[in-house]
Amino acid sequence: QLQASGGGLVQAGGSLRVSCVASGFTLENYALGWFRQAPGQEREGISCMTGRGDRTNYADSVKGRFTISRDSTKNTVYLQMNRLNAEDTAVYFCAAEALFPGQRCGLNYHDMDYWGKGTQVTVSS
Repeated sequence: QLQASGGGLVQAGGSLRVSCVASGFTLENYALGWFRQAPGQEREGISCMTGRGDRTNYADSVKGRFTISRDSTKNTVYLQMNRLNAEDTAVYFCAAEALFPGQRCGLNYHDMDYWGKGTQVTVSS
């Protein structure tokens, strides 16, 4: 099970951190990814991290502004979002993908095995 939290309302230029707690499985066996979906738009993969935390991947739209991290002791993955703008307004989801050792994590939502409920992030301009 995956549970995302930490969304909210923030002004443009501000920061927010969302969290995703995994239960029932350990992070080491799965890549965790963050996705977002704005009204009327397709779900967009924005960041992921391999189970061992040794590889990350970012969409161009968030590269340099967002940072994915993890706390294995809490089975939690975080997404630190800085310099937010109105285009970042969306429901943010976390998802897990089973990978083979050494495999890179991807941002294609079709490849995810498990999904959590989303958390709303709204950026006011």
